[in-house]
Amino acid sequence: MKVISKQRNSRMCMICGLDNEYGVRAPFYNMEDGSVMTMFQYRPQHQSYPGRVHGGLVTAMLDEMGLRSLWAKNRSEETFGVTLSLDTKYRKPVPYSTDLLGKGMIIRENSKFFVTDAKIMDMDGNVLASGNIKYIKMPAAAIAEDCDSHEEMPYLMEDDRREF
Repeated sequence: MKVISKQRNSRMCMICGLDNEYGVRAPFYNMEDGSVMTMFQYRPQHQSYPGRVHGGLVTAMLDEMGLRSLWAKNRSEETFGVTLSLDTKYRKPVPYSTDLLGKGMIIRENSKFFVTDAKIMDMDGNVLASGNIKYIKMPAAAIAEDCDSHEEMPYLMEDDRREF
């Protein structure tokens, strides 16, 4: 599937923050079908049981893809959201130090809310974990005091990825 554009990364987010030494530092891409995709690796620091990623970090990635699917669909990073509920299904162990794919897509949206479907897959397309996530739309300034989305999301690191 064709990449349309790349999304920004933040400073300190556990999933996308480029300045977070313990973070995943995942890149995210707007896709031609309106979804968001990423290729990433968890690291040994993200372990739960040996060889497996902690379920909370798996759910955090699903949540991140959910919000970013709104940006992919609308081709804008201006609208933010707060998670209302997240139903995670852990299907298979998620390994660290292995390339993984993530995909998120809006399944319902209105002026105040949106619902997304997100998945983490191995490179063969097997779904390791999935989530159905509900959000309320909010401006960044209403979510956190002194939150300027342009200061917190400063990194747009273009690369050569053109498709998944």
